[in-house]
Amino acid sequence: MAQADRTERITAPGGAADGPAPAERRGGFLGLRHWGRDARGSGPWRRGLVIAALAVLTAALLGFHAELPNGVGNLGSLLETFLPWLGLAVPVLLVPALLRRSATALLALLLPVVLWVNLFGGLLSDKRGGPGDFTVVSHNVAAANTDVPGTVRTLVDSGAQIVALQELAGRQLRSYETGLAGAYPYHTVEGTVGLWSKYPIDDVSPVDLKMGWTRAFRAKVTTPQGPLAVYVAHLPSVRLKAEGGFTVNQRDVSAQALGDAIEAESLKKVLLLGDLNGTMNDRSLAPVTSQMRSAQGAAGDGFGFSWPAALPMARIDQIMSKGGLDPLDSRTLPRDGSDHLAVAATYRYQPVR
Repeated sequence: MAQADRTERITAPGGAADGPAPAERRGGFLGLRHWGRDARGSGPWRRGLVIAALAVLTAALLGFHAELPNGVGNLGSLLETFLPWLGLAVPVLLVPALLRRSATALLALLLPVVLWVNLFGGLLSDKRGGPGDFTVVSHNVAAANTDVPGTVRTLVDSGAQIVALQELAGRQLRSYETGLAGAYPYHTVEGTVGLWSKYPIDDVSPVDLKMGWTRAFRAKVTTPQGPLAVYVAHLPSVRLKAEGGFTVNQRDVSAQALGDAIEAESLKKVLLLGDLNGTMNDRSLAPVTSQMRSAQGAAGDGFGFSWPAALPMARIDQIMSKGGLDPLDSRTLPRDGSDHLAVAATYRYQPVR
């Protein structure tokens, strides 16, 4: 009877079997069991607790920024002005989390990621909707503009039908009036803000921002599709001071006055063009932002940061609307001699139903 060959491992007394040892199984959450313990005996769930705490703090600031009080140095408004930049904390914390081989820190970092995407993820998609009825531009041209002719070319080349300018002064004002006259037959200037248009302008009246001089006005612009109430505004500047923090008190008073004027507007379709010295996230601009729609938020591609022009970090130049004006496109224009980028938006005029 034939007997099948059989290979046996011969093990010496007290010795190991011939042949390779079975491979060690690696498992656990995210395959992190092989990270092992460090020199002090801490495992991946006990390491990096400080990093995890910073990740949770970042998430708390994103999720509860409205609860941060403005009572001390207006910290709430300061945070909200630069709120999108909190997302940079994630890659900054991710590096030490990986170096420390900390599962706890990696898990904690998911919190700010989810909250940031919830707040700002929608801004990253391209929401442009094609051609519309007219295009508007708003630009703080800067009193210290180093290239006024270049700024005039930027405005004319934009193809906009309505252009609002802020920080107009002295000889520069005359240069803008001369340079824009060929493209825009209608214009009006009140104080340091002005409006140029291819369409007729009338019913112009200043808006009192409680500043003692004029930096805002309202005008009616009659487009081929119908009339618009156009508000041009330059709210007071904000400052960072060592002794006073983020000083915004005058800006906030002016924002309330502007919001009251827009709320009382008799025309249904309203545009606001201007340098508001604040972002859509800033709670102090709520008298304005709560009743209007941001062109960048509705039809932009990205954040549309407009200031400072050399390295834009915040969108403080705004185009907003209400009452049957659909934004189809929003963008910034190329840099010129100003410390702000011009912002542009294209609208479709919806007929009154």
